[in-house]
Amino acid sequence: MHQHGLFDVQVRREKIKRYDNMLAQLNTIIDWELFRPTLEIIRQKDHKSNAGRPPMDVVLMFKILILQSLYNLSDFQIEYQIADRFSFMTFLNLQLNDTVPDEKTVWLFRDQLTKAELIEPLFEQFEAVLSSNGYAAQKGQIIDATIVSAPKQRNNREENKQIKQGETPEEWDSQPNKKRQKDVDARWTKKRNVNYFGYKNHVSVDAKHKFIRRYQVSIASVHDSQVVQPLLDNSNPGKEVWGDSAYASEAITNDLKAGGFTNQIHEKGYRNRPLTAQQKESNRKKSKTRVRVEHIFGVQSQRAGNLILRGIGIVRAKTKIGLRNLSYNMSRYVILRGG
Repeated sequence: MHQHGLFDVQVRREKIKRYDNMLAQLNTIIDWELFRPTLEIIRQKDHKSNAGRPPMDVVLMFKILILQSLYNLSDFQIEYQIADRFSFMTFLNLQLNDTVPDEKTVWLFRDQLTKAELIEPLFEQFEAVLSSNGYAAQKGQIIDATIVSAPKQRNNREENKQIKQGETPEEWDSQPNKKRQKDVDARWTKKRNVNYFGYKNHVSVDAKHKFIRRYQVSIASVHDSQVVQPLLDNSNPGKEVWGDSAYASEAITNDLKAGGFTNQIHEKGYRNRPLTAQQKESNRKKSKTRVRVEHIFGVQSQRAGNLILRGIGIVRAKTKIGLRNLSYNMSRYVILRGG
């Protein structure tokens, strides 16, 4: 039987780095300690006792959430994968004899970030990192949205009617376990004749560097055109705004003009008023820039698969979607830095 040498583990880790350099580059390029002051906010509360196990380091836990978002893993799966994979352990600076945070600890930390409303501040903090390192938003912005599915609810018609009216079915009050599993925020929508249940991730992407600069989370039934104002980035010196025909409306045209933006939204054809040859050519030219936003959703899906929300309610959905947008920006930053 082969006897393990002193440096066997180190050699194995070096081999893994050569296979997949993304996580190693994330550790090298990103100064994770920059996030510590923001993350420590959740620890700033009075403790009745010092008894018990001390809480896990906030930066370690934040990196676990980023890792989880990059690979679209459940809390149970991230615990298992950290214990099983050298690349994950190396990314987290964990040794074989270190304690791996369990799934309950991961859930609790994410819930603490949610309650403290820290996801957007963390996202904006990394935006400042991008700007200070030469990746400020430039050359205009592209807006788009993608559907994020939530667990489907098996409600009857009367229950759905009450939920749409903003009410909670009375019979659920006597069934607390059932009530906790009911998502009364998510909604149905149809896209290309396919029904979806969940939320939407609305993003604004700068045309030069292809980073997500702003985002908004809504229920799935909200039309893309209803979430435009919060996405517009006035810090981008380029004033062009690209978007598909879902954003083509007189109201948006007027809003863009009033804000000093240049409208590059695709024109829309109608049943009795089809697009002219000139309009079609104009749309083709706009598509060369607008399509860049599709690459973002494609990268997210290719790396981690379609995001599946395992939590209940829009508040937790905002956390999961915000983390995924942030983890995308981090991985994009590594690519542009030559990782």
